[in-house]
Amino acid sequence: MDPKNDTFLPGFILLGFSDHPSLEMVLSGVVTVFYLITLVGNTAIILACLLDAHLHTPMYFFLRNLSFLDLCFTTSIVPQMLVNLWGPDKTISYVGCVIQLYVYMWLGSIECLLLAVMSYDRFTAICKPLHYLVIMSPSLCLRMIIIVWGLSLACSLVLCTLTLNLPRCGNNVLNHFLCELPAIIKIACVDTTAVELSVFALGIVFVLTPLFLILISYGYIARAVLRMKSKAGQRKAMNTCGSHLTVVSIFYGTIVYMYLRPGNSASQDQGKFLTLFYTIITPSLNPLIYTLRNKDMKNALRKLMRFDYESTKGKSRWKS
Repeated sequence: MDPKNDTFLPGFILLGFSDHPSLEMVLSGVVTVFYLITLVGNTAIILACLLDAHLHTPMYFFLRNLSFLDLCFTTSIVPQMLVNLWGPDKTISYVGCVIQLYVYMWLGSIECLLLAVMSYDRFTAICKPLHYLVIMSPSLCLRMIIIVWGLSLACSLVLCTLTLNLPRCGNNVLNHFLCELPAIIKIACVDTTAVELSVFALGIVFVLTPLFLILISYGYIARAVLRMKSKAGQRKAMNTCGSHLTVVSIFYGTIVYMYLRPGNSASQDQGKFLTLFYTIITPSLNPLIYTLRNKDMKNALRKLMRFDYESTKGKSRWKS
């Protein structure tokens, strides 16, 4: 069959976990629980950071962005996934698949860069504490967020457009539970080497480069913490940075394995479960990781539950 443009295909069939029918209902329950945790936990963090003036600092500004990002990330995937898990219909419209692919890649790229920005924030706070609020000014933080979202959008537009332009010769069956880049590349009926190399190259830029910068930041942070004479200061620094490092380890561990590994190094089922982990489970863990080890955040959440914010008005520590 001659390669052709499949733009007018009625949609895609998402096989998901249909080869394990007994597992689908269990997965739908697990996914629903983690999705609700993600919605409640991240919404609570956003509200706490907005309402408590003590949390109007760069660290919580970026944490608020991370929580908003996690909400959007999971919402772009979970509703369609639950529809496919609950019923016999395993399809997604072509337009729906295209939108999911672009949004998924865009938000995933943002998280990679945002975690690097958050590590720079921690580096500045611990290594240059006296100049922290001057360096991390509101205007700089806003510019960094705009750059992160803009660069990630450009990455998504390039990779997704290249992938969707690959001829599929009428093949519309994706062995996955979402419209993911590798799954769409696999059903192409032409040589995909150029696209795979583009994915790998941009993967280095958006995954390995931020990870490298994070490791450098934490190298300097570790040296600064070891030089601290105050044990209380060391504990506070380690608690703050430990939360971020935990999130980085979980997120980057799965992302690196999924996108920068040899093509046949893992089974398709393994790839699905890894994708399930970093797209659904990780966003639900982030609120727990950041709140359980953070005294300020726990206090803010207690106030949120009591609607007790009158006493904090006008006490923001982060001013332009």
